[in-house]
Amino acid sequence: MSDLLIRDLAQVATPAGSGPLRGTALRDVQVIEDAFVLCRDGRVEAVGAMRDLPAGVGGVEDVDGRGLSAIPGLVDCHTHACFGGDRVNEFSLRAGGASYEELHAAGGGILSTVRATRAARENDLVAITLRHRTWMRAHGTTTFEGKSGYGLDRETELAQLRAVRAAGGVPTWLGAHTVPPEFDDADLYLDFLLAEVLPEAATLAEAADVFLERGSFDAAQARRYLEACGAAGLVLRLHGDQFTESGAIGLAIELGARSVDHLEATGPAGVARLAASGVTGVLLPASALFLCRPMPPGRALVDAGALVALATDFNPGSAFCDSLPLVLSLACTQMKLAPEEALAAATVNAAHVLGRADRIGRLQPGLAADIVLLDAPDWRHVAYHLAGDIVHTVVEAGAVAFRRTA
Repeated sequence: MSDLLIRDLAQVATPAGSGPLRGTALRDVQVIEDAFVLCRDGRVEAVGAMRDLPAGVGGVEDVDGRGLSAIPGLVDCHTHACFGGDRVNEFSLRAGGASYEELHAAGGGILSTVRATRAARENDLVAITLRHRTWMRAHGTTTFEGKSGYGLDRETELAQLRAVRAAGGVPTWLGAHTVPPEFDDADLYLDFLLAEVLPEAATLAEAADVFLERGSFDAAQARRYLEACGAAGLVLRLHGDQFTESGAIGLAIELGARSVDHLEATGPAGVARLAASGVTGVLLPASALFLCRPMPPGRALVDAGALVALATDFNPGSAFCDSLPLVLSLACTQMKLAPEEALAAATVNAAHVLGRADRIGRLQPGLAADIVLLDAPDWRHVAYHLAGDIVHTVVEAGAVAFRRTA
């Protein structure tokens, strides 16, 4: 942490209000021209126009913001950033026509990464996750969530959770990702998870997640897993409606889950149910693009009044993408969200999914000084400049954590 003054910014843009945003409020972004941000002790002390900068500000590191715009640090609320190996060979096979489900059924997919992750030592997993965290930071991500789910045994699942924590991430236990090869029955595998892994996983993770989908876990099995995890004090989340509508939205609402993520297969009835609830729909357009799947119904969800967030789904198989700005571009061009809606979905609403909307996601006095400086005079370039080197500087807790060199 340090004291920092970013001065002469072309713009500062931040979602207005407090807490998560939905409906028309999702477009409410406050924009200040010719602006400054003053940070002390790791928090934002003041934001405003340069003409209102208090005289005699001293004892701070001075950052020249001329020609730059500032937005809150981006929040990636759904990643699988801790894994061993890669799946570049599967990428080639899929490019040749093999489907994700076909690869999974043939022992590839998730199980391929399980084998590589089990073979890695814990310190290797920490190093890998730190490396991925560095990639994400270079694209403006200041807070990230990371799931387990590539161990599917006791030791590797716990090692993944520890590695995410060691890399500064928010850990989620995805023990119920799929059934490992040593179990030929999903219910027996859940017996093992809940008896042997959950007690310690609940001390390491903040949330629990389950893949409710054909070929992994059905709604009854997901309920059993989530109810046990909730009783252990974990926040509940679901992978749902990625390939089929299999009851994920109803279960998420019934159990009071924080989010249901994916939603590529969600129809109008699911949109209406989600919009009438307090469950956040986490949209993962990079995954849909990577797998040539339909985009989640982002426009319909926002228009219906649902809570929505955006995330990368960064993982080795179905979304090898560490860039939230790219996800914002996809949200605007493919799901027809406005740039303002996309910004709020990747900041305050994503922070809400992680239980941190009172600490991060806005540039407001008292909140964490997590700031992204964009190399453009208009903040909307974060979505407009498709896959560009748009991030100039990243500030975390009031200290420069990344600066792009020429």
